[in-house]
Amino acid sequence: MKQITKRTVCGDTLWEAVHESGLRVMIYPKEKYSTTYAMFSTAYGSIDETFARGDEDFVTVPAGIAHYLEHKMFENEGEDAFERYARTGASANAYTTFDKTCYLFSCSKRFMESLEILLDFVQRPYFTPETVQKEQGIIAQEIRMGEDHPAHKLIWNLLEDVYESHPVRISIAGTVESIAKIDDQLLYRCYHTFYHPSNMVVTVAGNADPEAVLALVDRMVPTMPAPEIRRQFPQEPRTVMQKRRVETAPVALPMFAVGYKEDAAGRKTEEELSATDLLLRILIGNTSPLYRRLQEQGLVNDEFDAEYLEGPGYAMVMVSGESCDPDRVVDELNREVARLRREGIPEEDFECARRAAYGCAIAAYSNVGTLCNVMTDCALGGRPFGVEQEILHTMTRERVEQRLQEELDPDRMAVSILVPPEEF
Repeated sequence: MKQITKRTVCGDTLWEAVHESGLRVMIYPKEKYSTTYAMFSTAYGSIDETFARGDEDFVTVPAGIAHYLEHKMFENEGEDAFERYARTGASANAYTTFDKTCYLFSCSKRFMESLEILLDFVQRPYFTPETVQKEQGIIAQEIRMGEDHPAHKLIWNLLEDVYESHPVRISIAGTVESIAKIDDQLLYRCYHTFYHPSNMVVTVAGNADPEAVLALVDRMVPTMPAPEIRRQFPQEPRTVMQKRRVETAPVALPMFAVGYKEDAAGRKTEEELSATDLLLRILIGNTSPLYRRLQEQGLVNDEFDAEYLEGPGYAMVMVSGESCDPDRVVDELNREVARLRREGIPEEDFECARRAAYGCAIAAYSNVGTLCNVMTDCALGGRPFGVEQEILHTMTRERVEQRLQEELDPDRMAVSILVPPEEF
């Protein structure tokens, strides 16, 4: 290993290492835990459609290719990765998001054998024209099923209305038309661009020996020149594409999603993310005045929630839920935002949100799956891991109010609504 450091996080010892290849490794030992979790992830997601390797010209690949590549990585000339995991008893999976692809497993025994399988198959792609062609039908069916799912339709309608040209507006799996253009050569091109160890991270949490993990990485990960990866995203206007969209879907109660577009020059810092989390807790958390009022009036149920989507070139607050009167919920939401901007956030509400966030941050350290996912997000997003408690301790109400002024602008808002066919 090129570099190994240890530091204390929440009373435990976190191991962080950098391999000669540039691969980052993060290990969070939990000696008394029965389950161990591991991930091998790359900073490559669905939005990486236009890119260049080194001094090559930029290329644009079909939408959905990162997800397609994820599907194909489990195959090999002989037995596939799932068959190998069946022998060790590990439970394996993978997923693709806007900006990353992750391969993972959890197990209660034979961890090192399962980790060796993970490090092996992710570094050994095997694509042929025949196997790629075969996968198209499977993924096309997955896309059609997603298009028919109300929650999926709601969110992608919203993203299409908020963003004019950024690829975040396109489904992670792509379209039936786009995946038909994918072949084995395109998959290899994307793999050799984004699956270099310097663009990847290995995270482990649970009952694992850090020295044994690092020794295995040293043995299995080759050292090779790191390519320069250049990504290109279209310039987005400040305004949303469309303010409001209403469509029908097989839902019992109307569903809604509200998106507030934010300027996105670069990735948000851990401090900005914490401030936004506190803001959303104060605004629509289950102890907030708005939430209680909407519940008392029968306008929302337990599905009422908010999340923050951010990444290269995009940032948006999304509030969603079910309601018999979505437009009234949106009006009440904007009134509450205007009131908080005008009157400020009460100190009591700020402290309540900060305590709740602090409790959630502490609880996350007891779940090995959550630990691996958070370590991965931090490593690939260029943010430090394990600083939530310190940030929350020093966070001020004024900083959260500053984020309130930067976000939740009703002039940069889009609304997506799904109603039962009989109400359209």
